[in-house]
Amino acid sequence: MKKQAPNYIPAILLIVAVIVITAICGFYAFRPQPEVIQGQAEVTEYRVSSKVPGRVKRILVEEGQQVHAGDTLAILEAPEVNAKLTQAEAAEDAAAAQSRKADKGAREEQKRGAYEMWQKAKAGREVMEKSYARVKRLHDEGVVTSQKLDEVTAQRDAAIATERAAKSQYDMAVNGAQIEDREAAAALTARAGGAIKEVKSYLKETVLVAALDGEVTDIFPSIGELVGTGAPVMNVALMNKLWVSFNVREDKLSTLRVGQEVEGFVPALGDKTVKLRIASLKDVGSYAVWRASKSTGQYDLKTFRVKATPTQSIEGLRPGMTVVLR
Repeated sequence: MKKQAPNYIPAILLIVAVIVITAICGFYAFRPQPEVIQGQAEVTEYRVSSKVPGRVKRILVEEGQQVHAGDTLAILEAPEVNAKLTQAEAAEDAAAAQSRKADKGAREEQKRGAYEMWQKAKAGREVMEKSYARVKRLHDEGVVTSQKLDEVTAQRDAAIATERAAKSQYDMAVNGAQIEDREAAAALTARAGGAIKEVKSYLKETVLVAALDGEVTDIFPSIGELVGTGAPVMNVALMNKLWVSFNVREDKLSTLRVGQEVEGFVPALGDKTVKLRIASLKDVGSYAVWRASKSTGQYDLKTFRVKATPTQSIEGLRPGMTVVLR
């Protein structure tokens, strides 16, 4: 009886099938995947700040609150400005009185009084010049700030102007009120009135109002904190000026052009489809350059920031949300 030869065909077919399946799986697993261009929604913001330093007295809004142009956002407390207003009003009263005196003519008692006022102003000017010299020296040595030097300089200039005004008043009392003297007194009154208007304009800066409609996104100081000149108190976002920013390597820019409409989706909105129009392409700088890893056969590639604006309002889109181009 002959021994039956083993049948290798099923085993061979099984091996071939395994090889084919492995090859197919490897093809799908290791084939190049399409690159995703991902960006995020951004918004135009403006900072709310004051021209004068002060302490935060009240904050009338909260983060996330919608505001309209002209709404009061915060109130600062600046006692120094109020004091300067009092000084300016007193100077205006004094200038007005001197103007009236020039119109009426001066008595001997008034002449003596004018002389004493001049000497007082002169002494004040001398003191301020000494103070200015000391502060200037300390500023040159780096001990005091430029702001302090500016304040002392303004005080010195004010003292010089006050002395000049007092001297002119004394001369007018001695020489008699001529037409020119009366005109000078009137000019001093107008100057004092201008100083009041200037101080009042600074006083208005203690009430911070919204310049444009928007949404309060950040509030930096707390009530009672000091804020400096120009320091931001809060940010207001213009929610009607949303846009999307993508960082794209330049070898992927061949299909993107300014003015072109593109389509994407927003994962945070359930993959909602959005249509965008490319507004600009801008080089983001050398820090974002892709460097070649080989000495030959490759070259450096720059990264460009692609700014795109929605073709129509996108409900629910918020700054920071991811947007992916299809």
